[in-house]
Amino acid sequence: MFKKLINSLFLINGSPQEHYTILKRNFIIVMLVITTLPLATMVMINYFQYRSHLRTQIISPLYAMAEKTRHSFELFLDQHLATIRFISATYNYDDLNDEKNIRKILISLKKEWRGFVDIGLINGEGTLVSYAGPYSLVGKNYSEQISFQETQVKGKYISNVFMGHRKYPHIVIAVQHLSESGQSWIIRATVDTDFFDALISSMGLPRLTDAFLVNREGTLQTNSLYFGNTLENCNICLPRMTPSGTSRFRELNDQKQDYIIVSSAFSIADYVLVIVQPQSVALKSWYALKTEMIVIFFISLFVIIFSILKMATVMVNRIRTSDENRETMLEELQHAQKLSSIGRLAAGVAHEINNPLAIINEKAGLMSDLIDLSKDFHQKTKFSGLTQSILDSVNRCRTITHRLLGFSKRIDIKIEEIDMNNIIHEVLAFMEKDILYRKIDISLNLSESLVLIQSDHGQIQQILINLLSNAFAAVEDLGRVEIQTENTVDNGIRVIISDNGCGMPKDVLKNIFDPFFSTKKEKGTGLGLSITYGIIKKLGGQISVDSQLGKGSVFTFNLPEKPNDLESTNE
Repeated sequence: MFKKLINSLFLINGSPQEHYTILKRNFIIVMLVITTLPLATMVMINYFQYRSHLRTQIISPLYAMAEKTRHSFELFLDQHLATIRFISATYNYDDLNDEKNIRKILISLKKEWRGFVDIGLINGEGTLVSYAGPYSLVGKNYSEQISFQETQVKGKYISNVFMGHRKYPHIVIAVQHLSESGQSWIIRATVDTDFFDALISSMGLPRLTDAFLVNREGTLQTNSLYFGNTLENCNICLPRMTPSGTSRFRELNDQKQDYIIVSSAFSIADYVLVIVQPQSVALKSWYALKTEMIVIFFISLFVIIFSILKMATVMVNRIRTSDENRETMLEELQHAQKLSSIGRLAAGVAHEINNPLAIINEKAGLMSDLIDLSKDFHQKTKFSGLTQSILDSVNRCRTITHRLLGFSKRIDIKIEEIDMNNIIHEVLAFMEKDILYRKIDISLNLSESLVLIQSDHGQIQQILINLLSNAFAAVEDLGRVEIQTENTVDNGIRVIISDNGCGMPKDVLKNIFDPFFSTKKEKGTGLGLSITYGIIKKLGGQISVDSQLGKGSVFTFNLPEKPNDLESTNE
């Protein structure tokens, strides 16, 4: 639809002067639409795009803070749990049942670890038989409480925050011990939650940012800036709970305020760390940026209009000049195409002549040797001169064929260190006109760790040009060609060129490397792939092809780290 509009705008009839005047007007209209419409669209959607990006930048630090703080909480709980396990493994039942011993243990715990309030020994029936702490709890039965039941099943227990008869927020940590005799008992310790508040205070939260703990039922385990105090129900919908040790994000749209919420579930206890930040605080920089964006939009619009007017004048003048020279350019293009055809023909002729010349040279040389080794006979001198004339003529013909080959491609091989990725970019730049004209989609999958190899720069260029020319000829306009490079196990490299063109049937596929075999009819000489095959073999590599009719072709060639016979290659 857009292409038809452009064609209708620039399809102009009338005098030459009217032609360029209307062309300039239409050019200005189209360029204004093309440039200002995206700019206006950008301003309209930039609010959402930039806000989304800014939100991501805000959420990432909140994620990191949540993970770090959750880890600190879990480390605190794990240390206290490990301490109770150590006591359970170190002391036997009789030692713990002694009031003096358990009191000494509590004193040591308070000196070494923060938060311990009391400690007690519960027998297998759930009765507290020994206790050290500020309360009289000996004889109390815990068999009906979830702490006793879960400890019996899991071997450990960390409770949610609760008040109890202590009237102070605390948690219970319990560990079960099974002796070799089959006796079972539980050590139960109480820890206050002052550390929870201290750890949240040390997070260094931004202004008006809230952080607190809740359990999975939504009961607050610490005080919250916005949603209540400890043991009150949290009236917000948390992000969907995930496996322990992971964090989640969601937005809360409240009647009074919109919030960004990040939650992180504990793996060691039934807690969730929640960080809440008002969006008005998080997106403050965005609100300050909106005015600047509007000013920039109008300045940009003015610059665009001025630039289009100036550029339209320059472009139309250049079009007028190019129209005047178009005929000359077409003639030069036709001449260049003829030269290209002559070059391909020269390569074919040279390759065809070299083979019989080699045979003549060998036979003439053999004749000369036989004449020199034979006894003197009549006209021996004449025959020697004739054979030498044949050899001189062969050398002259060889010089001519080498010149023909030099017309179409490089002959001398110069071994140097090359970067295949750079050569691919060079060849694509050389063929850029054809790529842009036919709108071919070039997909590059080049290995960043590709090794450097010793080979011939010009010959590899010739290989790539031949293979890419075939790929471009196989695809239609808007077709796709993919180039991939990778290392091989023997320190060489592999180049894969694939296309989604017409492909080849099997009977064609087996002959494509034969000289003068071509599927392009009058457009091809049939020497491109044959020359390519010869160059790759000369450089010590291998080439293969896989093709499916109607689906495309894949050419793959490998080159070694260095040609095997370097001396003969240089010759």
